[in-house]
Amino acid sequence: MSNVTPYKRLDKDDAVVLMVDHQTGLISLVQDFSPNEFKNNVLALADIARFFKLPTILTTSFEQGPNGPLVPELKAMFPDAPYIPRPGQINAWDNADFVKAIKDTGRKQLIIAGVVTDVCVAFPTLSAIAEGFDVFVVTDASGTFNETVQQAAWQRMTAAGAQLMNWFSVACELHRDWRNDIEGLGHLLSERLPNYRNLMNSYAAKK
Repeated sequence: MSNVTPYKRLDKDDAVVLMVDHQTGLISLVQDFSPNEFKNNVLALADIARFFKLPTILTTSFEQGPNGPLVPELKAMFPDAPYIPRPGQINAWDNADFVKAIKDTGRKQLIIAGVVTDVCVAFPTLSAIAEGFDVFVVTDASGTFNETVQQAAWQRMTAAGAQLMNWFSVACELHRDWRNDIEGLGHLLSERLPNYRNLMNSYAAKK
């Protein structure tokens, strides 16, 4: 039991969201989720960042090459967020501007998602943990070549101390209590989960 990592709960006052390499070219490599499902998950995480007013940092790698530019939806959703187009570093943590943007927030909890999971997510996750950050990997907003690669990347990160979550659990852990804003969070969830829309419609009909 000595190797068990204590429960560290996400705190909206100490968390920052990192969107790493969600680029038009790289996304074509994602095969562990369907294209529509993956896009929905990524935008759901973006919705969460905006709903909880979390600092959000966007970064891309070698945009001039086949990786392509950041997907336009994220650029539109965070027009004022720090945006770091890395000239070539594969590990975002090797880019001084990216690390500075994170440290400038003063926050220690990193919520990270990206493409591909085994490189663009795993490398900065391992680097951040080594520097004392708590890292929460959003599994369903990160994608890679296949489930074998996915599982290996998840195991590597959890062995180092990363916590694996999905976007829905991130939203719920940040929210803590439905009484904080049932309508607001319920609307967010219903926009990204059709079945949850049914639940909210049922709730509204009973009011």
